[in-house]
Amino acid sequence: MTPRKTSGGNRPVSSAALTRGRRVREAVTGYAFVLPAVALFALMGVYTVGYGLALSFARWNGFTPNWTWVGFGNYLDLLYRDPAHAPAVHGAALHTLVVVIAVPLLTVAVGFPLAVALNRITFLRSAFRTVFFLPYVTTGIAVYYAWTYVLQPDGSLNYILKHLGLGTLSQPQGFLGNPTTALPTLIVVMSWGAIPVAMLLYLTGLQSIDGSIIDAAHTDGAGNLRTATAIIWPLLRPITAAVVMLNMRDALQGFQIFLVMTFGGPGGHTNVLGLETYKLAFFSNLTPTLGLSSALGWMLFVAALVLAGINVRVLRRRT
Repeated sequence: MTPRKTSGGNRPVSSAALTRGRRVREAVTGYAFVLPAVALFALMGVYTVGYGLALSFARWNGFTPNWTWVGFGNYLDLLYRDPAHAPAVHGAALHTLVVVIAVPLLTVAVGFPLAVALNRITFLRSAFRTVFFLPYVTTGIAVYYAWTYVLQPDGSLNYILKHLGLGTLSQPQGFLGNPTTALPTLIVVMSWGAIPVAMLLYLTGLQSIDGSIIDAAHTDGAGNLRTATAIIWPLLRPITAAVVMLNMRDALQGFQIFLVMTFGGPGGHTNVLGLETYKLAFFSNLTPTLGLSSALGWMLFVAALVLAGINVRVLRRRT
């Protein structure tokens, strides 16, 4: 190791010390660049999550200076103890379960065949892909208001059905005003917005499959349907798991479509847990329900973790 002299004297400085000093300066510079992002995450992430968790054990309306600590009382009230809130939560949980099951199934059932069809098209494939992807890139709130107009009693859908001779399928009170059709209609609208992403994911997976596998299946006498169900579908199972996971997350936590189009009506038939959380937080007439809202939000978070774990477990077993 060759010592070096400093500019201010005859004291030798080793190259190891110089390397160590350079590494310290680089580390300090790196931390200086990362510090604003870390501070923002600590403020907007860690503090907010911790604050929400603490609030779920208290009773507060957002304006009084002090909280009233109730421990697990908010959770118990939501589950069974409070006769005013527990029934609404139970109904919202049932509707959420229906949405969580129906939306991923409908998205996969439409997105996969659509991707297979587009994969076989060579003429104007990019144009078709763009057209089918438009529902996803269109602003959500604007789309929801447009769908609300279409589904009104005097909306486009009823008009088309009547003029096609299918008046028995029309809804005089609108598809969102009929308790029987309101939730299925919202499920269709949610799936309509989710299908483009599923289609592109499946299309990407289809284009990554070795063509010799498909050719070998056709050589053995397998038709298009048999090839799609016995060869292509198992190979795309990881993509299916990702599509199901994304749609389960959106169906469990998303509530904007229910807020804009029905606000939980008619008669609470489209109320879901995400919307119920929002109502408890902002539509409670200054009653101390912020703790209940936070507790319900954390219950939704735990439910999302459980569903994600089940999905990953099933994927690992089958791959």
